[in-house]
Amino acid sequence: MLRSLCLLRLLAVAFSLISRAQPLAPQDLEEKEEDEIPRSPLPPVFCDYDRCRHLQVPCNELQRASPCLCPGLSSPALPPAPPRLGEVRTVAEDSSAVVHWCAPSSPVHQYWLLLWEGSGAPQKGPALNSTVRRTELKGLKPGRAYVVCVVAANEAGESSVPEAGGEGSDGAGGPAFGPCGRVVVPPRPLTLVHAAVGVGAALALLSCGALVWHFFLRQRCGCPRRARPGAPPAEGL
Repeated sequence: MLRSLCLLRLLAVAFSLISRAQPLAPQDLEEKEEDEIPRSPLPPVFCDYDRCRHLQVPCNELQRASPCLCPGLSSPALPPAPPRLGEVRTVAEDSSAVVHWCAPSSPVHQYWLLLWEGSGAPQKGPALNSTVRRTELKGLKPGRAYVVCVVAANEAGESSVPEAGGEGSDGAGGPAFGPCGRVVVPPRPLTLVHAAVGVGAALALLSCGALVWHFFLRQRCGCPRRARPGAPPAEGL
């Protein structure tokens, strides 16, 4: 009796296992083979980061939003490399200049500008945060030349600046590379108009003075009258 009960239980367990086991369909076999094939890793994606873009979000914040690669930076324990001065556009109407620069390959916490007029000490501008790449210089004198430099700073120190603000820089907009450049402020348009009016008035007065002097000499010294055609010559007394 016990043996028959054991056989019945074994048969029941065997039938249950057979019913649960299902043969794999061809589609399942293909999916299993595809899963076993090693897939190549996705190509790296660089972050949408531009060193020269104004109000650029730091690259580490872009990485937090989506996985991407950032450009290499120097150690934060070292002072930053000098920024690269970009376009310097002067505005003659209000005697100002818009300065643009690019960030260095270093961690930067803030920027500021140094402005030289002649050989005196430089004027230091206000501190700007690390996202700024453009600022405006106001209060410049028309017709004067300046030297402007961009300085980057972090906890380890600040970037280097050429001696005397890089007085050897070429061109009004600064060199192609480097933190410094020359800024030449053009005269205001009204000043040019006033100068033109002044020159015209001076020329008019000079012409009038020359005519008055000519008539004055003519009246004082006299001028021989031309003989009428056909008239007999005057006889002497």
